[in-house]
Formats: sequence, structure tokens, C-alpha cells
Amino acid sequence: MAQESRVTKSLLNARVNLIFYFITLALSFFSRKIFLDCLGPDFVGLSGTLANILGFLSLAEMGVGAAVSYNLYKPLQRGDKSQIEELISVFGYLYRKIGTFVALGGIAISAFIPLIFKNTLFDYGLIYFAFFAILSSSLFSYFINYRQIILSADQRGYVVTAYIQGAAYIKILLQMAIAYYWKNYYLWIALEVVFGLVACIILNWKIAQTYPWLHANAKKGKEAFPRHKNIITYTKQIFVHKIKDFLLFQSDQILVFAFVSLKMVAYYGNYTLITSKLTQLFSTFLNSFWASVGNLVAEGNQKKIVSVFWEIHSIHYLIGGFVVFSSYHLIDPFITLWLGKEYILGQTILILLMINTFILLTRGAVDMFNGGHGQFADTWSAWAEGITNIGVTLICAPLWGIAGILAGKIISLFFFVVLWKPYYLFHYALHIPIWNYWGETLKYLVIFGGCFYLGHLIYLHIPIDDYSSIGNWFIKGAIIVPVFITMQFFAMYGLSKGTRDLAHRVMLKTNIHK
Repeated sequence: MAQESRVTKSLLNARVNLIFYFITLALSFFSRKIFLDCLGPDFVGLSGTLANILGFLSLAEMGVGAAVSYNLYKPLQRGDKSQIEELISVFGYLYRKIGTFVALGGIAISAFIPLIFKNTLFDYGLIYFAFFAILSSSLFSYFINYRQIILSADQRGYVVTAYIQGAAYIKILLQMAIAYYWKNYYLWIALEVVFGLVACIILNWKIAQTYPWLHANAKKGKEAFPRHKNIITYTKQIFVHKIKDFLLFQSDQILVFAFVSLKMVAYYGNYTLITSKLTQLFSTFLNSFWASVGNLVAEGNQKKIVSVFWEIHSIHYLIGGFVVFSSYHLIDPFITLWLGKEYILGQTILILLMINTFILLTRGAVDMFNGGHGQFADTWSAWAEGITNIGVTLICAPLWGIAGILAGKIISLFFFVVLWKPYYLFHYALHIPIWNYWGETLKYLVIFGGCFYLGHLIYLHIPIDDYSSIGNWFIKGAIIVPVFITMQFFAMYGLSKGTRDLAHRVMLKTNIHK
């Protein structure tokens, strides 16, 4: 197999992801406006809630994908086609079993739909149709699309992006037409299944073209499975983290539905759509380095590993600062202009959402390097994080609604992501005193706080009403956001070696493994 540099693949991933990101961004906001206006916030809330309920079944995946990806890094580095094929066959065998469980679990959950949606505006025929359509679409990844794991592990995620997103764009355009002209819920839902299947078929065709030697299948995987029992060891460890991640990242709409209302699922979803799209702008770039980090760790050069960690850590704080500052100041006027002032949720929810977003963005380097080292054994922390989240949510959500749900997320993230995960990485993988991490990170936090305060003062004194028109909103954002970015970057450049190394690498266009 021809070996390409990690940076070449990573940059190609980043470029493709960036192109598709902007197309997705435009479609997401335009389509959501049409869906809310033509189908109503209750239907938008219903579809989001059903997707999240079925998302719980994705826990059955148990982290098999992450475990197999970790085991693929070295064979891919060596070009060991036989080992790669065997591992992907094992993956297909396990995914077939998981898919069967998900299908049976979905059927079991469907029996409780009348209880879950007992006060719904929609008839149960529509709800069941939507439920099984979304379930069917999710099953494709288990029975048809499992071979795409090689693309991610081999840093060819851009192939997945191109074909999956391409199909998604056509689907969204057709759904917009159906919503606008016919307002037909059933046709809108049916497209989810049709295009999910089409995307899988096209992607598998592309995989066959890219890896013509790859003849993985579940039957071979069943025979090879006894030789790869270590995958189950990693899977058991990752599974607990998957449960915790679901509670933290995918249960929001379920909790809002349970403690507030179905309509508020759509209202809250407007905010998370904006923050997720902003986050995605950079996550698609940064996530393209996951496989690079895995390969870097596989090489075993500790000095290089630590140096790259500080660079990636600084990127996450630069991006986290930008996203949170921009969102805090511009999200409310944007929603007012986009959908109307009745969709505004309030300052308390906005502040809590920004804290949550900042933690999630700045944790990336630690997660990336823990994953690259195969550090999943701290299952106790995942249980503790999940229990803390549930406990705080159950206490606070009945009192404060969405604010209480966010409080549960933030408190659990603080203790186990902000405090524990860096210690776990530095002590058990990098073998460096944790104070090195906190010395650098506290600099970033102080810089962010100072720049945020100064930027906020400047924002208040700009004599432009960003609530009055999209033009004024854009002008005010175009003034204040570059000011904040410039202040933050130069402050971090002056005080952080990781940021300086990153800047020099970008300017000199050096390779990540040189």
C-alpha cells in the first residue's frame, strides 16, 4: 500500500470537510426555517426526540468501532493487508450481531410509544412510521456499511464525507420541497430511509474501488474472532464511556421533552444547531488528526508525541475561545432575525450553554491522545460522570428546566473531564507531572477571560444595532470577532510555546512527523 504522509491526508480531510461544511451550514439554517414554518415546531421536535430515543440503542455498538480503529493503526502503518482484512471481517461479524440486537431493541421500545407520547398532537400511525423509518436507516451501518471503518482509520474520512454528505444534500433539498409544497409528513420521513440506503450502496462501491484487495465479510470475521479477543477487552472499557457520552451529548432533546415540552425541543434545538455548526467547522478539521495521533503514538517517539500534544492543545483553546465569544454575542440577534424573537430562550440558558460548549471544545487534545494511547480503562470515571450528570439533572431540571439540564452536564464535565482526564493522560501515558498541564492551561484560561472581557466592552460600545437587520448583524460581527481573535492569538503566542510551535509549523509548512 502506498504510504502518504499523515499531514497530506489530514489536510485533504480538512479541505473536503471544510467545503462540505459550508454547504451543510447554508442548507441547515435554510431547511430548518422551512421545516419550522411549514411542518411546525412540534413535528421538528418529534423527529429530533425519536432520533435521540433510538440513539440510545446505538450504545449497543459498545465502542467496537473505536476498539477496531485502534487495532487498525499498526497494520495500516505496516501495510499488512491480510491483518487489515481480518480485523474488518471481525468488525463486520460483531456489527451484524449488534445490528440484530438494535433491531430487536427498537421493536421492544416501539411498544412503549403510546406511553412516551401520550399527550402528542400526532396520530400514532405517523409516530410509528417515523420511528421505524429512523430505525431502518440506522441499521444500514450495521449490516451494509461496516467496511467504512477502514477509511476513517486510514485517514480517508473525506471519502465518507463526500458520499454521505452528498446524498444528504439531495435528501434535504427534496424534503424542503415536500415541506413547502405538500406539507406531507410521510413523504418527508420516507426520504430518510431511501437516501440512507443509497448513500451506503455508493460508499461501498467506492471502498471496493479504493481497496480492491479488501474482501472482508462477517463469515470470515466469525472464524477470525477467537484470535482477536483483545478487541472485546477494549470494547468493554469503551462501552462504559459510550453510555456516559450518550447521557452527556445525545440525551438533551429527550430530557427537554421529559422535563419541559416537545415544542421546547425544537426551540432548544435552534441554539444547539448554531453551536454545533460552529463547533463542526473546526471539529471536522481537528478530527482529521485523530488517526494521525494514533499513528504518531504507534511510532513511539515520546518527545514528538508531547510536542504535538501542546500544539493541538493550543489549537483547541484558540478555537474554543473564538466559538464561545462569537456565539455569546451573536447567537440571540441571529435567532431573532432568522426565526423571530419568540424563539429566544434567555440569558441564563445562553451562559450555561456557552460554558458547556467551551469545555467540550477545549477537551479535544486530551481525548485525542488518550484515545491514541488506547487509554479506556478508567471505566469508573465514566460511571461516576454519568451518575453525577443524572443526579444533578434530576434535582435541577424539575426546578429550572433547560437550565437544570445544562447544569447537570457542566458539573459532571468539570469533575471528570476538566480535572480527571488530563491527569489520566499525563500520569499513565505521557508520564509527565500534571502541573505541566495545568501551568499551560491556566495561562489559556486567563488569556481567554481577559480577552473576553475586553472584547465584550468593545462590543457594547459599537454603535450598531445587530438586532435590526442581517446587514447590521454581519457588520458588527465582522468588527468584533476579528478583534477578539487577534487579541487571543497574540496573547497565547507570547505566553505559550505550543502556540508558537504551531504558528511556526503552519508558516513553514513542515510535516507533522518531522
